[in-house]
Amino acid sequence: MTRRRFFLLSGTAVLAAAAFRGFTQKGVAAETGEKFEVTKTDAEWKAMLTDEQYRILRHEDTERPFTSALNTEKRKGIFHCAGCDLPVYSSEAKYDSGTGWPSFWEALPNAIGTREDTSLFMTRTECHCRRCGGHLGHIFDDGPPPTGMRHCINGMAMTFTPATA
Repeated sequence: MTRRRFFLLSGTAVLAAAAFRGFTQKGVAAETGEKFEVTKTDAEWKAMLTDEQYRILRHEDTERPFTSALNTEKRKGIFHCAGCDLPVYSSEAKYDSGTGWPSFWEALPNAIGTREDTSLFMTRTECHCRRCGGHLGHIFDDGPPPTGMRHCINGMAMTFTPATA
C-alpha cells in the first residue's frame, strides 16, 4: 500500500467515525421522545456536570476502561446517578468483571430503564437512569449468578455513598 493510499484510507475512516459519532451523540432520549421526571436544558446539564460526565450521561459516550475510581470501589454502599442522585446500584451486586468498568449483576428496583442500542454495528441493551434518562452503560448476558447479567456501567455516570456503620 502506498503512503498516499494509506493516508487517504485513514482520513476517510476518521471522517466516517466522526460522522458516526456525531449521529450517535444527538441523544437517544430526544430522538425517541421519552419523558423523564428530571429534565434540564442542555446548558443546565453542562453547567452541573463535568465535561466527561456530560459526554457520558447526556451523549452516551464511554469512559476509557480502568480509568474510574469506582471500578475498584470495594466498600459497602450505594451508587447513585451522577445526573440526578437516584440510587441505581448497590455494592452488594457489584463484582469485578475484569472489563475495566464497574460491573453489577442487577440494578436496584425501579432504578434503570433500557432500550435497544444498534450503534457500533451490533445490537446491545443500553441502560439509563429511569429518572433523568442519563446514559449509564450497557447490559450483557455474560454475568455471574444469580441473574447471569453484567451491567457494564461508566463510573463517571455515578457517584458513590458509603454505608454508615
